[in-house]
Amino acid sequence: MKRSIILGLASGLALASGAMADIKIAHIYGKTGPYEAYAKQSHDGLMLGLEYATGGTMEIDGEKIVVIEKDTQLKPENGKALLAEAYGDDEVDLAVGPVSSGVALAMLPVAEEYEKILIVEPAVADSITGSEWNRYIFRTGRNSSQDAVANAIALGGKDVKIATLAQDYAFGRDGISAFKEALEGTGTTIVTEEYVPTDTTDFTAAAERIFNAMKDIEGDKKLFVIWAGGGNPMSKIQAMDPSRFGIEIATGGNILAALAAYKEFPGMEGATYYYYESPKNEINDWLVKEHMARFGTPPDFFTAGGMAAGLAAAAAIKKAGGTDTEDLITAMEGMEWDTPKGKMVFRAEDHQALQSMYHFKIRVDDGVAWAIPELVRELTIDDLPIPIRNGK
Repeated sequence: MKRSIILGLASGLALASGAMADIKIAHIYGKTGPYEAYAKQSHDGLMLGLEYATGGTMEIDGEKIVVIEKDTQLKPENGKALLAEAYGDDEVDLAVGPVSSGVALAMLPVAEEYEKILIVEPAVADSITGSEWNRYIFRTGRNSSQDAVANAIALGGKDVKIATLAQDYAFGRDGISAFKEALEGTGTTIVTEEYVPTDTTDFTAAAERIFNAMKDIEGDKKLFVIWAGGGNPMSKIQAMDPSRFGIEIATGGNILAALAAYKEFPGMEGATYYYYESPKNEINDWLVKEHMARFGTPPDFFTAGGMAAGLAAAAAIKKAGGTDTEDLITAMEGMEWDTPKGKMVFRAEDHQALQSMYHFKIRVDDGVAWAIPELVRELTIDDLPIPIRNGK
């Protein structure tokens, strides 16, 4: 009887030990809502990254990786509560997400409170690794400054006159602020700025204000648009014929579904975070091949980002020799790792991942459903002087 009890206790302890040995990662992201497509790509990429990093075993040093999904529904209060739940009740070792910058900003203090790592992917606002940053935050996604500096290189120049249109929240305002800063010294003039609600579908009033500000000035005139989600401002403003005022529309890259609208803009230039044909490396080759085989489409904008986050998490755990938070921070500060975009580096000062961007020119092919952002040149880490904005 005693032997049975002892064996039972030993068995229970072994099971408990095995359960405790699991590496738990929470993916907290907007599975439902306007950014649902971004979210799916991010999660697919995260799982592919963990798979690639572990050679398909989904284990690190014999410990099983368990990914717990939580849906923020794009609500900041949900993101905050779900991250606390993940760190507290679920006892995850680290978390990844979210999609929205507004949700991310609500989540940052929770990571600091629980003293646990949050890998931000793909939320973009500069303030995430800037004014609102804390030492538990690492971001694999690009920030607004990386978008801005890359687009400034692609678009700026002497006698270039630019109007801007963006959504009136952290992503849009941080993006335009960084874009303006990046253009300083290039000879480019920002003529006017328009900010509209995130759910805007009628751009008539904003466009008319832009046209009135731009119509009587001389120079190479562009309307630079920063936008996420629906609404399709570029096509709607293009239908208003900005060319009658000598204005060309310009923007950065986007997901494949959104690139369909770019077919109206052959020859348009800008800079993008990722397009599956641009990077040339072994990991991207694997991603393209596997994504085509499993999903029947090329990997998209946020698939690459999700994969970068998965690869970063696995690389950090391997380097740290476990999931202790302080060991992970030590391992991740300055860490270099390979991604579908090539090398990324977590900058020690703000934990922002430095990475390549891609200067493109739109090419239209009737046999392809979307416009092709054909590579002009890769903008490497050394080409992109990204400011440190956290005051450290």
